Amino acid sequence: MTPSDIRSAHARIRGHIRRTPILDTASPVVGAGPISLKLECLQHSGSFKARGAFHNLLTRPTLAAGCATASGGNHGAAVAFAAQKLGIRAHVFVPEIATPAKIAKIKAYGAEAIIGGGSYAEAQERCDQYVAESGALLVHPYDAVETVAGQGTLALEWEEDLERLGLRKLDTVLIAVGGGGLIAGAAAWFAGRVKVVGVEPDGSRALHAALEANAPVEVSVKSIAADSLGAKRVGELNFKIARRFVSSVVLVTDSAITEAQRRLWADVSVVAEPGGAAAFAALSSGAYRPEPGERVGILVCGANADLAALA
Repeated sequence: MTPSDIRSAHARIRGHIRRTPILDTASPVVGAGPISLKLECLQHSGSFKARGAFHNLLTRPTLAAGCATASGGNHGAAVAFAAQKLGIRAHVFVPEIATPAKIAKIKAYGAEAIIGGGSYAEAQERCDQYVAESGALLVHPYDAVETVAGQGTLALEWEEDLERLGLRKLDTVLIAVGGGGLIAGAAAWFAGRVKVVGVEPDGSRALHAALEANAPVEVSVKSIAADSLGAKRVGELNFKIARRFVSSVVLVTDSAITEAQRRLWADVSVVAEPGGAAAFAALSSGAYRPEPGERVGILVCGANADLAALA
């Protein structure tokens, strides 16, 4: 996975995605300079996942059976959205932990939502069985070249737009991690030029555990952000990229994530789901402590919050 691969992916999908805005705003760290927010929460279907979904469906052939995927919600909604726009049938296997808002969005985009299983891993098993029986195209949410390259396009845009606007370059980016497709794509784009720090809930730490063990390992998952950051095992491709280009992974508590959601709304009027606010939580809670003068970028990666719970 090279920056050239990601640039090629961007050329394929840019007519189908939003070039989401960036926002310079005050840091939650007292005395620190402005931070840069990449508002991927404003992407089609409410998360960065639309990038990888479109890249898969635009580069891989589909048959009459269409496509299928397993998802805690965001990836499923993105695949459903992309499939609808491209005229492709979609089946989305969703675990019972998915929020009603995300399930409703999947159905609203015209996909068939098959709900069952207590975790993402169980939904993936059911999806794999359906793909084997039907011949549908499997669109993996994180551990696939097409998915990772698609997600990496947001880092390309972020860097280009900072330069276009005359804003200071990034020293560090904080990125939430589930299965690792997002951070792998961003890290592959920055390729060591920018420090990439992963952020995981302390109850869902697949990449943190993999880096400690020097190999992907299974972890237990229990977090407020489990429907988006709840992978039990980081992807093989993603781990290889992270081991090379991810500086470290910090852990945040569920209470820090909830407070980050509140602060994003109160300070910049941004609605973020728990997984979307996790990277901001790393800075606002002190889990990540920048050096004096360090220019920090934070990816706000998803907006599909349960608004009643957020209130």
